[in-house]
Amino acid sequence: MRGPAAPQVYSCAVSHEHPFEALRALSARLRAPDGCPWDREQTLESLTTYIIEEAYEVVDAVEGHDARDLAAELGDLLFQIVFAAQVAEERGWFDALDVCRMIHAKMVARHPHVFGDVEVTSAQDVVRNWEALKQREQRAGGALAGVPRQLPALLKALRITEKAAALGFDWQRAADVVVKLEEEVQELRDEVQAAAVGASEGVREELGDVLFAMANLARQLGVDPEAALQGANNKFLRRFATMEELSRERGVALSGLTLAELDELWAQAKAAETPVGT
Repeated sequence: MRGPAAPQVYSCAVSHEHPFEALRALSARLRAPDGCPWDREQTLESLTTYIIEEAYEVVDAVEGHDARDLAAELGDLLFQIVFAAQVAEERGWFDALDVCRMIHAKMVARHPHVFGDVEVTSAQDVVRNWEALKQREQRAGGALAGVPRQLPALLKALRITEKAAALGFDWQRAADVVVKLEEEVQELRDEVQAAAVGASEGVREELGDVLFAMANLARQLGVDPEAALQGANNKFLRRFATMEELSRERGVALSGLTLAELDELWAQAKAAETPVGT
């Protein structure tokens, strides 16, 4: 790793040959003594929220299937990475080029079936090989230590079970996970019945077990549980908006309807988007 480099002079004209260097120069300029007061105040810690937000906006753009929007959001995320590397460079840790070198070396090392003589026959082989290579890299904390602590819980459950499965700790069939899920649901039912009011610690624990089993089942079925839940969220939002529209047409507010009337509106909203014959 190198220490901080000499300050670069920023030019508004982006070189088509070196746009990445232009982005680095922009970050350095913003952090310069005569740069932007807000940018100069940022730390690696303060940038974490923006990095997470930009990553989610990239996901939204992917789902929106808008190429121009996706390019813009990827640029926003890339800038956060380059800017964070600039802050690290000022601390004498590393710079953006070091980041590129490190990830390049890691990707080459993790793909011996592409850059070496290892043979694979499926994507599953690649995953198992990947985890075996990570094990040999001797990450402190064990095989599951590489799962980021700040991942959303459902996605984290998926990543945990993926890593465990790559090491052979897995169910034989998806049907076996369904049996386990039914067992966890029954335990949750028992806890709910035992809890007089509200959610007891037992209810929270069993509900967590159900959600974890669901994530495991999704992995077995080749379904991204985070994407599946987002799909369910979007479906609910869409149908609820239709309910609101139907209630406005009747001249009433949803809050003024009975549960039976709300259920009727929900059925209408559902029927309105269900193709004929299904």
